Amino acid sequence: MMKSRRAWAMLLYFIFCIFLVLAGCSKPPYKADSRTADKSANNISKFLSIGMPTDMETFDIHNHNISSTEAIHINMFSYLFKRNSDLEIKPDLVESYRVVDDTTWNFKLKKGITFHNGDPLSSADVKYTLERVAKDQSLKENPNYKQIKEVKIIDDLNFLILTNGPQPALLNRLSRIGSGILPKNYIEKNGFEYFLTHPVGSGPFKFVEWVRDDHITLEAFDQFYGGRVKEWDRVVFRKLPVDLNRVNELKAGGIDIAVNLPPDMVQVISAQNDVTTLTSASNRVGLLAVRNTKGLATANPKVREAIDLAINKKALIDNALGGYGIQTRTRVTPGNFGADPSLFNTSLYNPEKAMQLLKEAGYANGLTITLSAPLGVYTKDKEVAEMVQTMLGKVGIKVNLELMDRTKLREMRSAGKNKELLLLSYGNSLFDADNALDLYRSGKAKTELDYSNKEVDDLLSAALINMNPKDRIAQYQQIQKIIANERPHIYLYNEQGLYGVKKTINFKPRTDEMIYVPEITKK
Repeated sequence: MMKSRRAWAMLLYFIFCIFLVLAGCSKPPYKADSRTADKSANNISKFLSIGMPTDMETFDIHNHNISSTEAIHINMFSYLFKRNSDLEIKPDLVESYRVVDDTTWNFKLKKGITFHNGDPLSSADVKYTLERVAKDQSLKENPNYKQIKEVKIIDDLNFLILTNGPQPALLNRLSRIGSGILPKNYIEKNGFEYFLTHPVGSGPFKFVEWVRDDHITLEAFDQFYGGRVKEWDRVVFRKLPVDLNRVNELKAGGIDIAVNLPPDMVQVISAQNDVTTLTSASNRVGLLAVRNTKGLATANPKVREAIDLAINKKALIDNALGGYGIQTRTRVTPGNFGADPSLFNTSLYNPEKAMQLLKEAGYANGLTITLSAPLGVYTKDKEVAEMVQTMLGKVGIKVNLELMDRTKLREMRSAGKNKELLLLSYGNSLFDADNALDLYRSGKAKTELDYSNKEVDDLLSAALINMNPKDRIAQYQQIQKIIANERPHIYLYNEQGLYGVKKTINFKPRTDEMIYVPEITKK
């Protein structure tokens, strides 16, 4: 019996030893807590890690309008045109182009461009990509590309883009989110669902893996037409939704760049020897979406004006945003075509007049409304919402605050179930007023705002096809004045971008919020 027990013990010990040997020989899959092992395997000096507050939305470039998602996509997918670090539009995939007439543009692609799977990139891929987004009304980017009537192939490198009427902002559209060229043959062979989990582009980095709610890993593409990226072999975008976690990871060396830095942590980071903070202008504007639906108090223009006048925007910026923002009464910020300087860096804060307006509207004894706000989606969104709640309370508007995560926010907006007020933050990757103001078209503004104005509709339609820049600017400025007066949105502030960065990294934040890795270098 004793010998039998010893034999079993020896057998178990032998099995245990084999297990240890095998475990030591195997390489674990990348996880957020195993980044060091991953760095060692891929040369730590050529590994870049970026901490993001949110996960990527999707690999469908046509079915999202989120800047933080495009900030990743821009490294995988190439555009016909691309903004450089100074935000100038320059040819990317395009070798040359010319305007044939107001509705016809001729383009020629560069030779020898290949997708990550080795397929050549041709005019057929351009046609597939642009016509998909231009014709499928279910896609979120369709409104920004439905102006394209047809892509007509001449040969593998040459093609025409025919538009529905003159399109003065066509090059802007061809240098953003939905114009990343997709591999037609690869998708038609494997199906679009397969593409979404095995994406292929032609950009400087190719896909390795996506562990949802954790990280996305990309690696340098050796055959990139712009030349292989020399600085980095691999880049990982890590989801770190808690502000403090991004800061701690930056301080500990777990990430090289922290995106959307919390303003109250700037001094903490600045006190460190090996990390620093960077700020930049941005197109992002925090705002309140206001329901104009009949029967709600906010359908009354005096109530909307009272809400606007009751909010101390400077206090929001100074306290919630740590001073990193500018007051605004428009979403078309400086640097965007069609901006109205008279509506920027200004506010109408006047709580006494707000109370008078409420009295005139029949709410001398106050009223109760609901403010829905995201939690951890935008910079200090909870703090901003709570401050708005307090400010409105001081003029007699009781606010029921409803906080929600990104998923619940998305579901509510899709269903059009937002109530009187909804806190949002919008960017503008088009750098043209059309993208910022298009959502005031009667059909588009129905679901979330229930807003309609024929003059705005007519001005938007006219400006869209106006090839005279001076007249077009005047049209967009007139629209902005109408919106500022009618307040389907109450604009709060233009955010400044805030980043934490290792001092060993050269990183220049961009107004468009893109994180284009080839522009990031080591010192």
